[in-house]
Amino acid sequence: MIVGLVGNIEFKEPTALHLEVNGVIYQVFISLHTYGGLSSDKVRLHISHIIREDAQQLYGFLQKSEKTLFEGMLKINGIGPKAALAICSTFTPEQFAGIISSKDVNALKKVPGIGPKSAARIMVELAGFDAVLLQGESFTTSASSEALMALESLGFKKEVIVTALSKCSGTDTATLVKEALKQLQKF
Repeated sequence: MIVGLVGNIEFKEPTALHLEVNGVIYQVFISLHTYGGLSSDKVRLHISHIIREDAQQLYGFLQKSEKTLFEGMLKINGIGPKAALAICSTFTPEQFAGIISSKDVNALKKVPGIGPKSAARIMVELAGFDAVLLQGESFTTSASSEALMALESLGFKKEVIVTALSKCSGTDTATLVKEALKQLQKF
């Protein structure tokens, strides 16, 4: 699985680029926000590697939070890579978090390929995802993500868990869960 690439841009357009890495040139699909952030020919991209029966596709992002948004969208039934990339091109992760928290279905309907039913499904399935997007980099460790899953299985809401875990200083899963439970008692 490819999770990141560092290389030189051989060719770029608003929706894709060709990235040369150690003599191999990869085609990487990108969002408009990533395209706008490309300032030099040397680039480091966070990659989402999608393997299908008929193709292997790479989707690249300058920000880890944009990759998180893209991969979160793919988990929704009926949303494929093209629609997820359209959402990433239309909204920054911070803007999308605001849309989810305010439940603004009309804003989502502005995305090409997203109709009223898809917009409503996204709102329902991504409730609480705004907290994960705004938290950003702090849930990149396996201990943090395991603690998040453990607390979710106990019935706590994701946005409350994220707030509690952000106040914890532990490094292993058990310590994070204990500290987060203490924080959750205060809510």
